[in-house]
Amino acid sequence: MTTELPQISPPRAPGRNDPCWCGSGKKYKRCHLDADQALQPAEPRRAPAGLEPGRVSPALPVPPEIPRPDYAASGRPKRTGGGDVKTAEELARLRRACKDAARVLQVAGAAVRPGVTTDALDAVAHAEIVRLGCYPSPLNYGGFPKSICTSVNEVICHGIPDSRPLADGDIVNLDITVYKDGMHGDCSATFLVGQVDAESQRLVRVAKECLDVGIAAVKPGLPVRAIGRAVEAHASRHGFGVVRAYCGHGIGASFHTQLQIPHHDSPGARTIMVPGMTFTVEPMITAGSWEALVWRDGWTAVTADGKRSAQFEHTLVVTEDGAEILTVV
Repeated sequence: MTTELPQISPPRAPGRNDPCWCGSGKKYKRCHLDADQALQPAEPRRAPAGLEPGRVSPALPVPPEIPRPDYAASGRPKRTGGGDVKTAEELARLRRACKDAARVLQVAGAAVRPGVTTDALDAVAHAEIVRLGCYPSPLNYGGFPKSICTSVNEVICHGIPDSRPLADGDIVNLDITVYKDGMHGDCSATFLVGQVDAESQRLVRVAKECLDVGIAAVKPGLPVRAIGRAVEAHASRHGFGVVRAYCGHGIGASFHTQLQIPHHDSPGARTIMVPGMTFTVEPMITAGSWEALVWRDGWTAVTADGKRSAQFEHTLVVTEDGAEILTVV
């Protein structure tokens, strides 16, 4: 997830000199402190679409025989998981995790309809994840309480599945990450719920196009800034915003590495893409302002103006002439 997950802010921030929550190995003050401080807590509120938090049920159990990531018990990742450029053997394992993540997204997406709760979607996804012999990566990552993220309407990312039924006309992003063979595979998509208004349909369509143009911008030898430049240009042409508080990330043995992939044109995104590098591209596109707030649950990121947001995500590997999408069935 989306992210997110894409970057995920924990319920309690570490001290300035503590290791960053993302698992990068850097001190918090030198990694995510500034980004986290930019996200001001917001009281859960009724947005124009009528969204408000529901009841969160207990986490679902994972069979003991399924291998777990290092944070499964503690909630804190303990290692960076190696470099962002993968060996052939590492890439083979990552492919398997990504394929399963894509399969889970397909199954959970097919269950989206008016009247179904996001908690029920979490249960559908969880059942498929464990059937495939995977661990749901979001579960207890930084204390996240569920197996997937479900972000409805104005929720940008990290929505917690709960008892709220999806309503006709909603849009919902399902962010799926699974851990298998020592690797995390991450993907997401936004789904239409019943009869959705034309402007929301356009937002979802352009969000998918933004993912596509971001992937097309991946080229060895270029800085990762090229991805955000392409995404922001496409979104702006259609009158939409691009969320800046959350970004794509390096992925592999760690859910998130210190590599960050902004989806806006960020001059500081200078990392050069090289063959074998793996990361997510997951632009979050808004109908209004790109600014974000976070509910007091410490997770649910919403648009500051209450307008809708849509997102699509793939895990990629940089090739000799572009990118290969790994999160495909």
